[in-house]
Parts: sequence; C-alpha cells; structure tokens
Amino acid sequence: MTTSPVSLLVAKLADDIRSGKLLPGARLPTHRQLAVRHGVAVASASKVYAQLTSMGLVIGETGRGTFVRDRPQQREWDSGDEARLSASTVDLSFNHPTWPGQADLLRTMLRELASCGDLAALLHQQPPGGRRHERRIVAAFLARARGIRAEAEQVFLVNGAQQGLDIAVRALLRPHDAVAVDALTYPGFKMLAEIQGLALQPVPGAPEGPDLEALDALCRRQRIRAIYAMPTLHNPLGWVLTAGQRGRLAEIARRHDCLLIEDASYAYLADNAPPALATLAPERTVHISSLSKSVASGLRFGFVVVPETCAGRVKAVIRASYWSLPSVVTTMATRWVANGTVARQEKLMRSEARRRQAIARDVLSGMDVAAHPASLFLWLRLPEDLRMDRVTTALAACGIAVSKAEAYATTRHAPHALRLGLASMPAERIRPVLGQVRGVIERFPV
Repeated sequence: MTTSPVSLLVAKLADDIRSGKLLPGARLPTHRQLAVRHGVAVASASKVYAQLTSMGLVIGETGRGTFVRDRPQQREWDSGDEARLSASTVDLSFNHPTWPGQADLLRTMLRELASCGDLAALLHQQPPGGRRHERRIVAAFLARARGIRAEAEQVFLVNGAQQGLDIAVRALLRPHDAVAVDALTYPGFKMLAEIQGLALQPVPGAPEGPDLEALDALCRRQRIRAIYAMPTLHNPLGWVLTAGQRGRLAEIARRHDCLLIEDASYAYLADNAPPALATLAPERTVHISSLSKSVASGLRFGFVVVPETCAGRVKAVIRASYWSLPSVVTTMATRWVANGTVARQEKLMRSEARRRQAIARDVLSGMDVAAHPASLFLWLRLPEDLRMDRVTTALAACGIAVSKAEAYATTRHAPHALRLGLASMPAERIRPVLGQVRGVIERFPV
C-alpha cells in the first residue's frame, strides 16, 4: 500500500521535532513555502500542519506562523518507565493549564515593561522575599480574593508553591520532626519531607475529608510538630473541608501546639469555600499558593503568608538560599495581580474546570471516581484485583501517561487507583482520551 505524501511529510517533521533537529520555538515554513519545498499542494501542506498540531508538536499563531511546541517531559515522582513522556504522549500525569491568549498576554506585558520609565531596574536584585510594594500588591489580593489579612512583611514572594513549601519546612521545622499528613497527599511534599528528614505520619481519610478524631488521637500519642493540609480542593481527592471541619482542625492544632501548613495551590477553583486556615489560626498557619495553576505553570511565581513571629526565620532562609525572584517575573506577576488579569483568569479556569469535569464524569460514568466539580484532576479507583501498574503499562502503550496512587500514598500500601490531570490537553481531546482510558481498564479480564 502506497503511503500518501501528507503522511510521509508528517512523519518526517515529527521525527525532526522529536529528535531535536527542530528545536522548541523554531518557526516552520509557511504553508505555501512548505508546499513548494516538498512538491505538494498548499491544501496538503495545511493538512500536514493540522496533523502536527493535533499531535501536540506544533502550534499556529495567527499572523505570525507555525512554531515547534515545547513539550513537558518526565514526572519524576512517578516511578517506572511507563511515566516517561515522549513528545507524542498524552499527559494526564501533570497539569499545565493552557488557554487561548496566553502568548498575547505575555507579548503585551513585555511591550509594557519595555516602555516603562526605569527599565534598568528590572536588572537589579530584589530584597529577600520581594520588594515591599509588590508584597503589598499580593497582600491586598489575598485580602480581597481569599479573605486572608496579613501585613506585607508577612508575605514572601517565592519561585512557585513547591519552593514555598521548601522555605517553610527549612525555616520552621527540623530533621526528624513528625508531620501529620493525609494518607493520600501531594507528592511534592512527600519528596520534600524525604530530603529534609521529616517523619510523615499518615491520617486516614474519608470521602469528605481527613479523620480528625484520628488526627487528634495521633497528636495525643506523639509529638506532632506540624500538620500539612489542603483544606480547599485537596490533591488528589478533591475534597473541600466544611467550616466545622476547619474549626476542628484549627482547634486540634492549638491544643497540641502544631504548626499548620496550608497548601492552597488549587483553592482558587472552589467557589464560596469556607475561610482559609490562615484566617482561623493566623498565629500558627503558613499559607502557600501560586499562579502556576491559574496563569501559567512556567511563570513560577508563588507567595507564602507566615505568622508575624515566623517572618524573621523565613526571611533568613530565603536570604541564605535563593535570595529573591527575578525582577522581571515579579513585575509581570504583580502587575497581572493588580490589573485584574489574575482574577479574570481564575474565573475563566473555574468555568473551564467545570466543563472538563462534566465531560470526564460523562465518559467515566459508572466508574469509581472522586473529584470536585471544579477540579482540574480526578481520582479513579480501579476495579478490585486490578493492579495500577498493569493499567499504567497498558496506557503507556497507548501513549497515555498517568499518575499512580503510590506517588500520593503515605501509608505502606497504596490503593490501586490513578490520578488523571485534565488541564494539559485541549478540551476536545478529553472525551476520546478518557474513552481510551476506560477501554483499557474494561478490557482487563476480571
């Protein structure tokens, strides 16, 4: 059977992109130039670019051309070769929120910065934790959008939420300290705890949140120095704790003199959530979030709110480690915070997350799924006797990368389940890709 010129050209360009011969960001020939160069019709050249776009290898920008896309690579918290991503893999293991207009937003901001009065100031080093006026902008945003009231001196600008967690741990905890965590928790904190020598103590959970009586009993049995919690849109289970649960959690922390580390990376997605822990127990809560899940994962801009008594230690750790963020990043991020761009983007992402969850729930109807209606991920429990490693291997063979439950488990044995991210692929691909996931699971013999 003869292979069509379009298929041959797609295969050639795809190989060039995957091998690195065509680098991320490289501008490709126009449709007409491609047609002339390879002796095909312009319509055929358009089909080539359309197929490469659907494969996630290129991106077209109106009026500018077609460019090679940058591709995310391996997620290191997922063990096993099945989690390694190639350029053609559908990535359900991580969330890279993308939305129309991101490039234009960046382009406009760069023009704005280029025309500002003191451009050279962007090359100056900032004070540890950020410049005062930019910390004030973030403090005002937190008060307005999150109900968290803190002085600028309590707000520190960091390189994303992961660095915020690292700063908090290194500043306020010591090696061998016991930290209570959910039985299923964020893998990044697990990795951080291992590096810093913390002793994680798992707290069993229920569909609606952690077992707070079990947490209280744990704190009575041994000295728990800190409690790591995600009260608003838990990763990976998606729960949002009620006001009563939050009050009980704050009361347990006070009674046992525990530090509260509140990870709010996905909290913006939950409309009308109860007050943050930082408002209920401000004297002992470190509140951490970022713009990675709402504006852009590559922006690497986060913020940490700490009790007034902890500010000195946090600043000292920042000074001794990374000192400050690049001025260009903080300037862009805080301008987007101040001019309402972040608020508008969070509203857009809430709507988009609900749309994607609705599609996912429809495709996976009848399966054991846990997720918040506005979450950018879901937790898929596998049928009894079906091992997650078998499923992930089978999905990898189909070009689909997922996260296994063992990456999230703090207990000795992990449940057989998968965490599926919904933000790293176009919305129109969610239905067919999740349909493949369902088909792979259902084809396994009982």
